[in-house]
Amino acid sequence: MKKITTMICAAACALSAVPFVSAAEDGSKVYGTMNIPYADFYAAEIENAYAVDAVSSATQSKWAMNEPGKLVAGTYNDGNGTILGVTYPIEVNAADADKLAKYDFRPLDSKPAAYKEVTLEGDALKLSKVIDTNGEQTVDGSATVSTTTRYGDYQLNVTGYPEETDLYGVIVNTSAGDRYALRHLENIWRSGQISWSAGISTTEAHGNVLKYDNYAGSMGKTVTSVTFITLDGYTTVNVGDQYLPVKFAGEVKAEDAAAGTGTTALTLTGFPEDYRKNITVGEGFTASDTGISYTDAKPGKYTVSVTDEGGKYAPMSGEFTLTTADIPVKYEDGKLVKADGFTDEDAANFLKNLASFEVNGTSFSASGRGAVKAFAEDGTIDFNAETRDGKVFDGSGNYSMTVTATGYTTPLTFEIKTEAPTEAATAAATSPATTAKTTSAATTAKPAATTEAKTNSPKTGVPGAAVPVTFLALAGASAFMLRKKKD
Repeated sequence: MKKITTMICAAACALSAVPFVSAAEDGSKVYGTMNIPYADFYAAEIENAYAVDAVSSATQSKWAMNEPGKLVAGTYNDGNGTILGVTYPIEVNAADADKLAKYDFRPLDSKPAAYKEVTLEGDALKLSKVIDTNGEQTVDGSATVSTTTRYGDYQLNVTGYPEETDLYGVIVNTSAGDRYALRHLENIWRSGQISWSAGISTTEAHGNVLKYDNYAGSMGKTVTSVTFITLDGYTTVNVGDQYLPVKFAGEVKAEDAAAGTGTTALTLTGFPEDYRKNITVGEGFTASDTGISYTDAKPGKYTVSVTDEGGKYAPMSGEFTLTTADIPVKYEDGKLVKADGFTDEDAANFLKNLASFEVNGTSFSASGRGAVKAFAEDGTIDFNAETRDGKVFDGSGNYSMTVTATGYTTPLTFEIKTEAPTEAATAAATSPATTAKTTSAATTAKPAATTEAKTNSPKTGVPGAAVPVTFLALAGASAFMLRKKKD
C-alpha cells in the first residue's frame, strides 16, 4: 500500500498549479507542495544541529534530473547547476497559503500520507518534522562502510532501504546521538549508496568541491541506523554497528621497478604514531615500512595495502607497476597468441593487462570505464566490436594495429592485410564444391578467411555469378510482362 500511496502523491506533486485551495476538515488548513530549502527541510529533523547548505554540481545535467523516478527526483534547482532543496507536501493555514507563492506552492486536492506543518512569522518560515500518518517504520537491514570512495571520505552501501520510491532526505544516525543530514547527488544516490566528506578527501570524481564542515565530527563515530524520508514518511533502517575509521592526510608511495625478482622502495608518510601497521601486497611479496621485495613477479600494476591492527584508523593504499620490455604475444590468424620463447601464462598476463589499442590510427581504451571489448580472454579479436560512435573495424580487412598493456613498456604492433586471390583460387572458386567452402569462410570473423572470399560477384562469393543472376532476373521480368499483356 505504501508504494501505491507514493505513486499517487508523486503524481500529485508533479501537477501544475491549479487555481483553487483545498481546505482540511476543520476548514482552516490546506495542503499542497512547496519548494523547501535544505536548511528549512532538515531544521526540525536534526533539531537545528546545523544549517544544511544547497549543493552545486559541475556534472552536466545530472542536477536537473528531478522528475519522478530520476536521479535527483523531488528536488528543485536554480537552473544553473545548484540543487537548492526538495519539493515536499505541506500543511499550512489557509490564510497563509498565498504567502507561499514565492516557494512555488501548489495545492493538493487531498491530504497526503506525509507532510510538514508550515507556519509563518512575518516572512520567516518554520517547518515541523515530517508528519507521518502511516507511522514511522523501522526495519532491519545492513550496511557496509568504505573509506575508499570517489565521492568523499565515507560511503555506506545500505540494504533494506525503501526501494522503487523517490528519496527526499536521508539522515545518518550514530550511537553517540549525532545526526547527519544528507543532500542529493553529493551525498544521496538512488541505489542505497550514501557518501560524504569529513575533510580529508574534499574533491569528488567530477571535480566538484565537497562540503565537509558539518561532517568532520563523524570520524570515529559508529553508525547504528539510517533514516530515509519519502512521500510515505519515515523508514529507519537498523544497520548494526558500523564504525567509521578515523581518516588522515597520509600517503603510501611505492616506486615502479622491473618485473621478475627484486626490490622497490616504499615510503609511508603522515601516519599517526599509534597506527599499528600491517603492510601487505600479495603472494610472492614481502613488505616493511621502507621497502617491498618480490620473487618471479609478472609485469603489471600492484597495490600495497596498510591497515591498522588496532582498528582505530582507516586503511591506506598505494599502487606501483612492475615492468618489462618483453612482448610475450604475437598476432596470428585473428588472435593474439603466445610468442616464441614464452609460456601460456606469460601471454595470459599480457592479455589481462591490456590497456589500450589503436586501429588505423584511432585509439581505444581496453580497460576501465568506457573500455572497448575488442579482445576476448583468449586473445581472439572481435572484428565486429563497436563503440557508441560506430564500428572499431571498418570491414576492409586492412588494419594497422598497436596494442599496449600495463607493465609492458614496448607496444605490440602488427598489420592485418587482405590478400588478392590468385588465378588458381579464382578458377577453383567456379566449382560447386569450392563455392560452398568459400561462402562458409566468408562468414568467419578472421580477416584472412574474409580475404579468400572477396570477389566482384554480388553476395554469392562466386566469380562470374553476376551474369547468370542478371539473366535469371531479366527472364523473370520478361515472363511477368508477357503474362500481364496476355491478361
